[in-house]
Amino acid sequence: MSIQLRPAAITDIDRIFELIQEFSIFQKTPEKVKITPEQMKADMDIFKCLVAVDGNTIIGFSTYYYAYHSWSGKVIYLDDLYVQPAYRGQHIGNLMFDAVMDIGKQTNCIKMKWLVSHWNTKAQEFYKSRGATIEDTEWICDLVF
Repeated sequence: MSIQLRPAAITDIDRIFELIQEFSIFQKTPEKVKITPEQMKADMDIFKCLVAVDGNTIIGFSTYYYAYHSWSGKVIYLDDLYVQPAYRGQHIGNLMFDAVMDIGKQTNCIKMKWLVSHWNTKAQEFYKSRGATIEDTEWICDLVF
């Protein structure tokens, strides 16, 4: 097995959407998926995504975007990182994490930020092993339009 990472193409959207649905079930929040493949395709100019591919099959994805942190400057925000269960434990998450981090470095970001679910201790340990600090000082706020 040789996993390749590459930027997502518009032809990948339907498969990425399937993985987003899988990820939402893993996150215990399938009701929160409001996006459609059609909307994702319409948003390709701002949709930043890497896919992990085994042969011709997309088995994981990581989405990211840029933001400006008023205290420190330009940051890359790792939005989601998902690898299908059958492929976990093979360092694919590490490859995707590193790829997004490298994109951030290449685009002059000063750091990478992301969220992790409080119950997902396996992910927390993964991020800590990568040198991340996990803060518990802020709450996530959403306001749906």
